[in-house]
Amino acid sequence: MTWILAAAANVAWLILSLGGYYVFPVLPVLAVLLVLAAMGISLGNWMDRHSLIRIDSNGIRYENGLRRTHFEWNEIKRVEVYGHKWGDKVRVLGEKSRFDFRTLGEVKVRGESKGKMGFVGGDFILQTILSETSMKEIEHDEDGYYYARE
Repeated sequence: MTWILAAAANVAWLILSLGGYYVFPVLPVLAVLLVLAAMGISLGNWMDRHSLIRIDSNGIRYENGLRRTHFEWNEIKRVEVYGHKWGDKVRVLGEKSRFDFRTLGEVKVRGESKGKMGFVGGDFILQTILSETSMKEIEHDEDGYYYARE
């Protein structure tokens, strides 16, 4: 949808410019912002499609097409879980690095399912991290849950 809006704004800008009509300054700004937004959304979707989490007895590895992060179990310092209607967002933090992933959530519009997002085994991944690191919930507020070592 964003690409369609970006294309429409750029076509309108081009037609007005070539036709010798006055172009309101907001149109070029809008056209550029829509292209940047569409590129950002496309990059995020590409990264989501290329995200991979591998768990073994030594630790966890996360890859998303642009970055790779690996934690031994003892290197994980904190886990944060933020509730969301489209799957909880989980943030795994180490001393110098971190990664985020979503548990599986369903996108609904007016009660109709429009798709799913997140990791199918996201809840299992979270429970495995908490189990392997022996982390306990240290704080729970309206923003989310926070886990750390005792």
